[in-house]
Amino acid sequence: MDYNVLIDLNNKNEEYALGTVAKQANGSIWLKSGKTVMLATVVIDENEFAGGEFLPLTVQYVEKAYAAGKFPGGYIKRETKPSDFEALTSRIIDRSLRPLFPKGFTNPIQITIMVLSADEESDLQSLALNAASAALYISDIDIQSSVTACRVAKVEGELIINPSMSQLSESTLDLYVAGSKDDLLMIEMKAQGSVETELLSTAMIDPMIDPAMGVDTIETYNSNIVSEEEFIEILAQAQSSLLNANEAYESAFSPFVKEPMPMQLHSVDGTESIEAAIIEKYSEKIKDAISHMAKSERSNALRLIRNEILETHSEWDKEHVKMALVHVKTAMVRQAILEEGVRADGRALTEVRPIDIKTNVLPSAHASCLFTRGQTQALVVMTLGGDKDAQMFETLTDPAQQNERFMVHYNFPGFSVGEASPMGAPKRRELGHGNLAKRALECTLESPGHTIRLVSEILESNGSSSMATVCGGYMAMRAGDIALTDTVAGIAMGMVSEGDNYAILSDITGLEDHDGDMDFKVTGSKEGISALQMDIKLGGIRLEVLKEALYQAREGRGHIIDIMLEAEKEIRLSADLPSNDVFHIDPSRVGEIIGQAGKTIREIIEKFEVAIDIDRKGGKVKVSGTNREGIKAARQHIEDIATKEREPKVEYHVGDIIDGKVKRIVDFGAFIELPGAVDGLLHISKISDEHIKNVADVISIDDDIKVEILEFKGNKISLGRSKA
Repeated sequence: MDYNVLIDLNNKNEEYALGTVAKQANGSIWLKSGKTVMLATVVIDENEFAGGEFLPLTVQYVEKAYAAGKFPGGYIKRETKPSDFEALTSRIIDRSLRPLFPKGFTNPIQITIMVLSADEESDLQSLALNAASAALYISDIDIQSSVTACRVAKVEGELIINPSMSQLSESTLDLYVAGSKDDLLMIEMKAQGSVETELLSTAMIDPMIDPAMGVDTIETYNSNIVSEEEFIEILAQAQSSLLNANEAYESAFSPFVKEPMPMQLHSVDGTESIEAAIIEKYSEKIKDAISHMAKSERSNALRLIRNEILETHSEWDKEHVKMALVHVKTAMVRQAILEEGVRADGRALTEVRPIDIKTNVLPSAHASCLFTRGQTQALVVMTLGGDKDAQMFETLTDPAQQNERFMVHYNFPGFSVGEASPMGAPKRRELGHGNLAKRALECTLESPGHTIRLVSEILESNGSSSMATVCGGYMAMRAGDIALTDTVAGIAMGMVSEGDNYAILSDITGLEDHDGDMDFKVTGSKEGISALQMDIKLGGIRLEVLKEALYQAREGRGHIIDIMLEAEKEIRLSADLPSNDVFHIDPSRVGEIIGQAGKTIREIIEKFEVAIDIDRKGGKVKVSGTNREGIKAARQHIEDIATKEREPKVEYHVGDIIDGKVKRIVDFGAFIELPGAVDGLLHISKISDEHIKNVADVISIDDDIKVEILEFKGNKISLGRSKA
């Protein structure tokens, strides 16, 4: 492969071959970085015209199993539906590139990125965006700005720009930023929790244990939430990296840009006079329609106005009237915010809608929360499980199968916005919202020992159902007695701007999202940010405006958290909630808890109806089950065994004659308990000088019997019947 362009940024070499493959596409790029190879293509339908003002952009990021020398997992050995990672990566690329297209550009565009070879240390999401942007930039579609990705990690307090995947796995921060030379276009961020292990005396861990037992370890979980001040500083470094990268990309690719095709921008001519007439005669009715917060009610009200206009002015084109009415409605919403500081629902710019929280509303569920904020309502349900309940999945570059122990699944049925649509498999938006809530909450799990599934059913939606999922998810976990390091809430911020004049909105509605210029979701505690997602509809956003939005979001988040803390006081745990208890014993006593061939631990499990996990090396014991009293009794039983004074150790030798007791009879002999809690096998051939068909015909359980030690085989003792 002949490479036309070589770019070296932050010690990351990217080699680009242009015009070599997929030459019938409007733009194509073959990208190589390390052992990773991607093909990105851009195709436009020049003849099809979608109409309206929505850009029909489709992005497909596809991973091929052969790229890592693998067969596709599952029964069918062929790539089928996209994985969650592929869907989320497609969404990231879409959100990063969409702002580049001018308003009114509505030709269908398909961007495809295929991973053909994969290096486990490569950041596939960053490379995929760079490849897609390069293919778009050199195409004959008249886009005059490149977009690049920058990822930032923080390892042992040090920031790393564009880290390797190994470095990212050790990081307390994962920040992904996409932007042009001058503007930030898309941000994804999450704080990553970390475990600190501290050496302590065993007695400090559990006062029930004798201090003489030595030392052990205890785990402390840190949420690593990022303060707004620190986040702004980090973002400034990311923006500097994006500036350098985009200058390098545009300089390298400019000689290869194709001659641009004529750009067709969709518009409906002749609407100016119609808009003026609508403003003059129908402003009050439109204002009243806007005040309907429910999307279905607002749409119906605007439809009635449109029908009235068409009845009065039959000479006007229906498409012209529809477009003019949309423009007038949008202008009225934005003008009221910018000039009067008044929102459609009458709230102040920083005001959060009324909040209502009810917990454990589902009797048979492990835990639940019905979180309502204005006309957005999420029913979030938690289910607790063990290791076997974790979600198994494969990634392209990881050699081993992964287990996901914390899941957030988000569902958005049509009835939540008054639409008659069937329920089906989750779409990219649903996967993205669930992933955002997962990132917001996961770093606050105090102990990663559970398998937790949160399901958010959106029952009503009018703005930021993903943030309702975060708030409801936190409350559901607290209603399930899950220990969390911080109280976390989420709030969606918006912005309306004209020139240098702008207004930042807290807790935006669907109307403000649609007619505004920014959708900025921020989650975290009162101290800082746990996750963040920003999409911008303008050409970009200045850092100082973003800083103002962050501080305003912190105020709104603090207000929501105060309400959540009050609701937390009213929580009553469900009777069906599984429970567990974690404690430590002397590691040298673990063998006594397990017993010979697991006999003792099986008896405890059956007697108390619990599950038991034991760390042999550290002596950590986890007892779980549905009955709290059973868990308590099982712990007491285990601790009794672990603290029981041991009988003096007895040493045996071949030829010793010992008094024992028959403990278990099997077909081939009997197990005899010897002094010192030691068992030996008396084989059927050694019980009597005469041939025996059935051991039970000769001896019985609990019989006292005199035996002789015949042989040691490892840890096993072979016995014979003593005649002495």
